[in-house]
Amino acid sequence: MQDQLPISTYQQQIEKNKIFLRQLLRKRTRLGWARFFVFIATIIIAYNVFVVAGFIGFVPVIVGIGILLFLISMDVNNNQKITNAKTLLQINEEELQVLNNDYYDRYDGSMYAPNLHNYANDIDLFGKASLFQWSNRCQTEQGRSLLAQNLLQPLPVNEIKERHEAIKEIASQIEWRQQLQAFAMQTTITKNTEKRAAAWLTEEEKHFTSKRWKLVIQLYSIITIASIVAAISGYISATAFSGLYVVYFFTSIILSRNTVKPYIQLSGIAKEIDVLYKLVAWIEDKDFQNALLHKLQHEAKPDNEKAAVQIRELKRILGRFDMRLNMAGPLFLNSFLLWDVRQMIALNEWRRRNKNVLSKWYALIAEAEVLHSLASIHFNEPGWAFPQFKDEHFTFESTALGHPLIPSVNRVTSDFSLEGTGKIGLITGSNMAGKSTFLRSLGVNIVLAQLGAPVCSKKLLLSPVHLMSSMRIADNLAENTSTFYAELKKLKTIIEAVNQHEKVFILLDEILRGTNSFDRHTGSEALMKQLIKEKAVAVIATHDVELAALHQQYPGAMENYHFDVQVEGEELYFDYKLKHGVCTSLNASILMKKIGIELQ
Repeated sequence: MQDQLPISTYQQQIEKNKIFLRQLLRKRTRLGWARFFVFIATIIIAYNVFVVAGFIGFVPVIVGIGILLFLISMDVNNNQKITNAKTLLQINEEELQVLNNDYYDRYDGSMYAPNLHNYANDIDLFGKASLFQWSNRCQTEQGRSLLAQNLLQPLPVNEIKERHEAIKEIASQIEWRQQLQAFAMQTTITKNTEKRAAAWLTEEEKHFTSKRWKLVIQLYSIITIASIVAAISGYISATAFSGLYVVYFFTSIILSRNTVKPYIQLSGIAKEIDVLYKLVAWIEDKDFQNALLHKLQHEAKPDNEKAAVQIRELKRILGRFDMRLNMAGPLFLNSFLLWDVRQMIALNEWRRRNKNVLSKWYALIAEAEVLHSLASIHFNEPGWAFPQFKDEHFTFESTALGHPLIPSVNRVTSDFSLEGTGKIGLITGSNMAGKSTFLRSLGVNIVLAQLGAPVCSKKLLLSPVHLMSSMRIADNLAENTSTFYAELKKLKTIIEAVNQHEKVFILLDEILRGTNSFDRHTGSEALMKQLIKEKAVAVIATHDVELAALHQQYPGAMENYHFDVQVEGEELYFDYKLKHGVCTSLNASILMKKIGIELQ
């Protein structure tokens, strides 16, 4: 499947799941009719047997109920498969939409956007038409949070390389990846559930901790069941049994009070625990070759036993605990078997075995989802390169670099390189020629590279860096902050990092745009000189072509680039290609004339 085009692969998966879904829907119809006929047949046969043989008529009733329960179980399993097939259909249809650049209705991760960050807002990490919205395939809150964290904070190079190998292994395993996503889509695993379970795990065991309780329960159950048998056999009267039942009932109520708090803590999470089990089992049962994936599998195992086994046991305990909600719970199970106490003892034993690994199970799922997201990029864009890293600061060398969120049919790529410290790439150019888009292309690809993803480039060699930018500045009415002052605050953060000689890569778009032209030029020139002096590395886009003259003063530290425009009459034509040198073509006057400004 790895040799096929992404579009044809997704189309094949859609057709395959449609065929399977039709089969499942036909089966559901057959099971419905089967239940109906079994129900009618049971009534008819039981009635006729009752007429002829009296109480022997209960036999066909019992058999009929057994068959009905079996058919209902089959129908439940079939309905789960129907839901899964529909989910897989949705996943593949969405992948086709993403390939068609239609991803704006997907979850956009706005909640993860920080108020203050070195680059997040400038390069559209979160929100509508963002890198998160385009790349995310995570369905659990843990997975989405990890992806957001990785976008905001670069990974160490050794972890990036581990991810590269893992992505290469699972990218072509599309059915395994999509089933992982489908499990997570059917019931969302939330951080709240993880917190509730973690809070319970860290609490001190106070009740039913002694091993003697197991013996007490067994003896208690023997006594209560024996009294039932004695009452049925006539050895004790109904009045005496009623008195005993009252004792049993209130004894169970008194003991069950000590199980209420943990039940409340864990109630309602059974569905999520079921999905947790499916996801962990799906990951554990896969035979991976990659070292990172092997490590994740191993870390999730408690005492070298499969984590899924332990999660399934917790799911079963919680399921049995929920029987307290039925009438049979307090009236029979608790009164005669101390049901709640039994489950509390089982929970205590489970907690002792697994209290240190629960967080690792959620971490396993989050990492697997992030790898699936990055593998989807690699599968959808097989021509993109995995970046290479150079330890020495600073190197950035790219071939055919483009913006990943621009459709491939419209994307224009450029080669760009910057080597050494105390270096500035100054980009001049006309309005709308592509300066800001190119800066964002640099930023987005650096984020992708240090996330562990392939990049929108045929080749990218770079040094590990902390990205810092000042591109999209907005005022803040709540803080009574003007646009100019907001930019100064951001530049102050950049200058502080530069003065401390941190390994940063700086992207600046139209420095000091909020002040007059004289101050803007003076301040911009002074800032560029300071960056060179402090051995910083920056790419700066500007309309101020006079700044390009600094190349004569710092020939080894500055390189001029530009985007230009071709003018034919009053029409403008852009090629959006980065070129060496200073821009000499301007288009502002033409644009002003087009909107009705009468220039002399």
